[in-house]
Amino acid sequence: MTFLALDVGNTRLKWALYERPHPDAALLLQGAEFLENIDRLAEGPWAELAQPEHMLGCVVAGDAIKRRVQEQMEIWDFAPKWVVPSLSEAGLTNGYDHPSRLGADRWVAMIGARQRMLAMGQGSRPLVVVMVGTAVTVEAIDAQGRFLGGLILPGHGIMLRALESGTAGLHVPTGEVSLFPTNTSDALTSGGTYAIAGACERMVQHLRQHTGQEPMCVMTGGAGWKMAPSMSVKFDLVDNLIFDGLLALAALRLG
Repeated sequence: MTFLALDVGNTRLKWALYERPHPDAALLLQGAEFLENIDRLAEGPWAELAQPEHMLGCVVAGDAIKRRVQEQMEIWDFAPKWVVPSLSEAGLTNGYDHPSRLGADRWVAMIGARQRMLAMGQGSRPLVVVMVGTAVTVEAIDAQGRFLGGLILPGHGIMLRALESGTAGLHVPTGEVSLFPTNTSDALTSGGTYAIAGACERMVQHLRQHTGQEPMCVMTGGAGWKMAPSMSVKFDLVDNLIFDGLLALAALRLG
């Protein structure tokens, strides 16, 4: 019952092979490729991989990238399956104005975060889910599992590139986060970091006021570790919420 989970983001493709499609499944193998290198998967990391019995993926990189990934999976005899956000699944209700337009990565990460919270045995609480990657998303879920809405803002790289392209003289190396930056590099890095931290703090505040309960905050994403020292709210840093969500969805869909 091996299960292949795929997370195709804006910058990288991450994959993980599990012994079965279940949240408690053991991880067998995993890897990652930048999108410009995904055409080598079939002849590289996947060449010696026995055909997975099941597969579920999450893709936000667009149809062209999706087709390239599917071409790499032609070495196996199955039809790739991809998550499309729905009105309700895995105990989560989609409050987006147009539910299917919600990013699949956001939907799957929220499912993973909520399943993780429930598995901890703490009961159901309001939940803020933060993904820090190429873009940053900050989602709010109430204790009943209703996705109330979320924020999208640029990640560190996009912020810096936008400033460099729109402002003369800002072509400087990445700096350090500082309380009172005294050089341009540190000022840029600190500004981006505190913008993201502030968005998280504001969403926790909004959800606390809306529900009358103290929210749990979960953060994930490749740049999450960079944010950890600058966060003003208590949070759990989780490696791969999207894989957690894909495992939970696969377990429900496959019984």
